[in-house]
Amino acid sequence: MAKEAVDALDCKNSLLYIDATLGAGGYSKLILDKIQPDGKLIAFDVDIDAVNYSKENLKDYENLTIVNDSYTNIKKYLAENGIKEITGGVVFDLGASTPQLTSPKRGFSFLSDSKLDMRFNQFGDFSAYDVVNDYKEAELVRIFSEYGEERFSKRIAKKIIETRKLKKINTTKELVDIIFEATPRIKSKIHPATRVFQAIRIEVNHELDNIKNTLNDVLTLLSNNAILSIVTFHSLEDRIVKQFFKHYSREWVGEQSVFDYNLPCLELINKKPIKASEEEVKINPPSRSAKLRIAKRINK
Repeated sequence: MAKEAVDALDCKNSLLYIDATLGAGGYSKLILDKIQPDGKLIAFDVDIDAVNYSKENLKDYENLTIVNDSYTNIKKYLAENGIKEITGGVVFDLGASTPQLTSPKRGFSFLSDSKLDMRFNQFGDFSAYDVVNDYKEAELVRIFSEYGEERFSKRIAKKIIETRKLKKINTTKELVDIIFEATPRIKSKIHPATRVFQAIRIEVNHELDNIKNTLNDVLTLLSNNAILSIVTFHSLEDRIVKQFFKHYSREWVGEQSVFDYNLPCLELINKKPIKASEEEVKINPPSRSAKLRIAKRINK
């Protein structure tokens, strides 16, 4: 849904835009092609592989700054560089990228065997290995239930505890085997390990807390009429974005806010999320779960 998400920004060649999730650079390239010659784009990614790839892929664009850092530090980076406002807008493509999910070395996928990892930031000191081998049973149940919405959370957590009493769990294949052993065979289009792997990935990278905190930061930085364009890929992310947009698109009284007044701060461009077309889903099957929500900053 890159085209729809970037089109929503209504890019103009004199404004500043942020690509919060650079990845392979697809969104950034679309934005850059629209904001020549005077617009500016700053793109963030904590994944050094993504940064190196996109630096080479987008090397011909002089009005691009790529920052090897988490989008959670957008506000800090802008302040350190004397930038007071985001005049054009911000695009988020949340969750793991296709290169991360398909890499046989990164430990995100249950379809290939590798070390348990799942770190967006390869230099981080906390990984899937730590979750699987160090978390107590109740903690595993919690994250599998909350972040994976896994119906067999208790059975899987119990089996993990039993297994690691005998030996450490080191690889994705070992974890997949445990999940298969712990869950009954039921007819489903979804691989039995899907929800558990999603839950562990979210826990390792603090994904839900990061988006909550960053949306508040970004809202304080947007100029009047600047756009927030956000693509989510599962219900937990979408719920956060939906609730955030709903809260700031209406007046509120006595509720927590990043502002000290109660005027609406956002205008919803689409009240219902935009979904990928049938044509895109055929070309890119993971897009079937994508949802795009768009809002415009107002009353600043």
